[in-house]
Amino acid sequence: MTASSTPHRPVTVRVFTQRLSATPRGARLARRLAVGQLADWGVPYGSDTSDTVAAVVAELAANAVTHGRVPGRDFELRLSLAPGCVRIEVTDARTGPRPPGPGDVRPPQALAETGRGLVLVEALADRWEVLDRVPGKTVRAEVDLPGSCANR
Repeated sequence: MTASSTPHRPVTVRVFTQRLSATPRGARLARRLAVGQLADWGVPYGSDTSDTVAAVVAELAANAVTHGRVPGRDFELRLSLAPGCVRIEVTDARTGPRPPGPGDVRPPQALAETGRGLVLVEALADRWEVLDRVPGKTVRAEVDLPGSCANR
């Protein structure tokens, strides 16, 4: 076996994980923690990426609290900063009906008071999916960073 003559750039992945109470307060805290962590990683407050990640985290955390809550169980927020994108994962503890996945989300009725969360995730995230786990499920979304290879 011969060594490759093409130099590879080192890959640095930064990860932030936090368990939060499955309450409206926990959902609000998830959003604040996400933008704070992005700022620590060099993604400034108020940038398009920070605002998009904040909106996606807010919707996924609200869904975890509203639809995925199991009394006495937390939900988990996980952020990863990899070359080219920010990955958001929100995991809840409820097994049962799975939310619709990419391409299957239907817009709510015009006057409906709920049902817009995954519509927003589908519109804002560059990629997203729903993953089963035992117990519960994870919704994973990715937001591309400006200037990354994924944007070309």
